Amino acid sequence: MTNSLNTLFQRDLDKVTTELSEYKEENQIWVINKHISNSAGNLALHICGNLQYYVGTILGNSDYIRNRELEFSSSSVPLNRIKKEIIITKEVVNSILTTITPATLQQGYPIEIFGHPMTTEFFLLHLSTHLSYHLGQINYHRRLLSTH
Repeated sequence: MTNSLNTLFQRDLDKVTTELSEYKEENQIWVINKHISNSAGNLALHICGNLQYYVGTILGNSDYIRNRELEFSSSSVPLNRIKKEIIITKEVVNSILTTITPATLQQGYPIEIFGHPMTTEFFLLHLSTHLSYHLGQINYHRRLLSTH
């Protein structure tokens, strides 16, 4: 299970990088308006912060300190810096998921997120779908801007 999850995380994080690279102009990744409240840049930062915290800090005891508010309020972060953050996120996810045993997957996730306990397996599946959801938003954002 962790091999499959790791493959999906790695694939989708690569796709985030690809999507960001396909914007016609780098500053477009920060565009928001009354119909689009989250820019692609903010979504990418959020994806990285989310995974580095929930996988790296909580499961892997890394020293990453999350600033969720900054994930959504930052703007004009250079694309190269975001891409480096995605690479770091991929490395963190890979290093932790390759150490998780089937028994650990069935244990409770160390903290309650949704107001009730859940297994580590369930929460990792949630994180994968969360990443996929935001990847779709980034793709839609890019395609919407490329038509204008």
